[in-house]
Amino acid sequence: MDGRRRNPYELTEDTPVYVISVAAQLSGLHPQTLRQYDRLGLVSPDRTPGRGRRYSARDIELLRQVQQLSQDEGINLAGIKRIIELENQVAALQARAAELAAALDGAATAMRQREAAVHASYRRDLVPYQEVQQTSALVVWRPKRHGQTPD
Repeated sequence: MDGRRRNPYELTEDTPVYVISVAAQLSGLHPQTLRQYDRLGLVSPDRTPGRGRRYSARDIELLRQVQQLSQDEGINLAGIKRIIELENQVAALQARAAELAAALDGAATAMRQREAAVHASYRRDLVPYQEVQQTSALVVWRPKRHGQTPD
């Protein structure tokens, strides 16, 4: 929550408020068609405790989309159901991608802050510098064998 109390009567596009007769009128479909779409899983409205259907504004829009795909595009109901499933899957994947991008941004910001804290903790003392002499000496290293005494 964001700290503010939500109005319990505040309606959103997902609030199930329309009975089947109103939903049919708003979508331009027959109530029996809405029942068929519900049975097929195309548009599944919420149910009241008495099992009555309650449609939301989002459901009405989906009913109109199903009607348009069926009537104007000639797509059968099985094809429409698959389209709806794929659109829902795409929306879920887009939401997950946005979540992951936000998490990645947060991790990158935290990493930069930790890196800045480490750099800020460095001591700034002056340290004498001695130049290293370049030589061409060759050093051979031989590992000790078990039981062998040092030379």
